[in-house]
Amino acid sequence: MRQSARAVLVVLLFSSFVIAQKAPGLLNSDDLKHAVPSSYFFDGQSAPVQMRNAAGFRTTGGKLVLTGLVDTSGYAADIQQKYEGFFITETKVDVGGSSVDPGAYGFGFTKDGKFLLMNVAGTELLNTSSSTDDKLAHPVPLKMTQDGDGYHLYHGKNYVVLKAQ
Repeated sequence: MRQSARAVLVVLLFSSFVIAQKAPGLLNSDDLKHAVPSSYFFDGQSAPVQMRNAAGFRTTGGKLVLTGLVDTSGYAADIQQKYEGFFITETKVDVGGSSVDPGAYGFGFTKDGKFLLMNVAGTELLNTSSSTDDKLAHPVPLKMTQDGDGYHLYHGKNYVVLKAQ
């Protein structure tokens, strides 16, 4: 009797562990509400996050990659031109062909078709070309879509490809 009770307990514990594991892929709104910060520190200032313009995904290893736009109205004009939001990753990510280590960054899409990634001090770490999706019917300020084993991070019709490494 004791062995069968232990066996049932082991099965229940294992089942609850499996259920607790979240599936890899795009995060839903509830996942985003729990993971996305309400404000983000960048270049000496803190700005509120626009939750309606936040997106992310979970890797097969359970790590998160989060992005979102922030209100940059308090920033100097030169910072506003290149910084639009935050990029937080718990794992190495390929961004447009360049490797990015786990960490917290600022990002922006420029008018000349570039995607910039900066450390929290505002120093540019990555400058890569973005692509344009002219077939996108309803562009929005920020969204993410899954494409095979990667993800497209969109800003309007411009996007970069993200892949967990």
